[in-house]
Amino acid sequence: MTRFAEPILHVDMDSFFVEVERLDHPELIGKPVAVGGTEGRGVVASASYEARSFGVRSAMPVGEARRRCPDLVVVNTSHGRYGAVSAEIFEIMRSFTPLVEGISIDEAFLDVSGLRLHYSSVEQIGAEIRVAIRNRVGIPASVGIAANKFVAKLASKHAKPDGMLLIGAGTELDFLHPLPIGELWGVGEATEKSLGALGIRTIGDLAETPPALLEHRIGKAAAQHFGGLAMGRDPRFVEGGTPARSISSEATFTRDLADRDAVERETLRMCDQVAARLAKARVAGHTVTLKVRFSDFTTISRSSRRAMPIIHTTEIWETARTLIDRAAIGARSVRLLGVAVSDLVDVEGTRQMVLGREQIEAAAEAVDEVRDRFGAGAVMPARVAPRPRDPDRRLPRTP
Repeated sequence: MTRFAEPILHVDMDSFFVEVERLDHPELIGKPVAVGGTEGRGVVASASYEARSFGVRSAMPVGEARRRCPDLVVVNTSHGRYGAVSAEIFEIMRSFTPLVEGISIDEAFLDVSGLRLHYSSVEQIGAEIRVAIRNRVGIPASVGIAANKFVAKLASKHAKPDGMLLIGAGTELDFLHPLPIGELWGVGEATEKSLGALGIRTIGDLAETPPALLEHRIGKAAAQHFGGLAMGRDPRFVEGGTPARSISSEATFTRDLADRDAVERETLRMCDQVAARLAKARVAGHTVTLKVRFSDFTTISRSSRRAMPIIHTTEIWETARTLIDRAAIGARSVRLLGVAVSDLVDVEGTRQMVLGREQIEAAAEAVDEVRDRFGAGAVMPARVAPRPRDPDRRLPRTP
């Protein structure tokens, strides 16, 4: 049997937080629902499709969402519950193939090329995954199928809600070129405006634009990146099926970070997220890496290896702060930041090596206990807590 021509699946839960809430509160089914903060300056984390028909979107202030949809039901987030349901979904996906690359709590890429002797088509695999998730968990999932990750992810977006879309090998350009330029991975408001000045409105427009003109407008690295995507090219593999070599957190920003304080705040936020994931995995690491992508798409990374393995926010932040200095950010605005801890070791050995750090250990253990009970966002460094008139600027994700 020949190999599948489209071996990559992108599985994405529909309105994940809302659907999890509906598992426990079936009276919410069919109603316009938003999950998010219900007090003060709360924002929408997830909106049902009934709410979206009124213009309610993720990252929208709850007050604005209520104005757009007077009958909106707003539910507080249930952090621990989402993680448990996510774990069950990922277990289902891994029962089909070990090559599962999670990219958030509610979506993943799968490489199903190894299943060609067991299934007659990739559509059959996608359909069975959707049925398994619906039957065992009780929530809908949309699936995009294509020859590479970029096209598969776009396919799942266009399959929503609760659908499946196959983009056949060789037909990628027919699918991609009519789409708005904003659907290319990495095109934010600033880049879209810059491309619009050249009359580029669709992915097809970009594909037909001379490379030299693109490079002049948005820089060589960005022009090559977007040019490749516009032609349906994405060489990345699905990274799954092996033990984690590092634990990381990364974010692209809707608006570039223009000052050192903003860069430090976002880096500290990521250090705290990585520390929570290390604690959950019961591992620590020797090496901290900072990844920085500037507005011109130039990307650099800086790493530092510590003699003793680290696991806590304060320890990771101490190293990350020195890496910010080494990155020589200066006056350049920052588009993306990432923090990773690698060279992982079992946490028990780490506990024995961090002698003389009793206060740090005690505080960190207390934080871990609170997070285990109430979710990863229950405790955070004061410096990264939401500020009035300074909302979180990370790209919103629609579960």
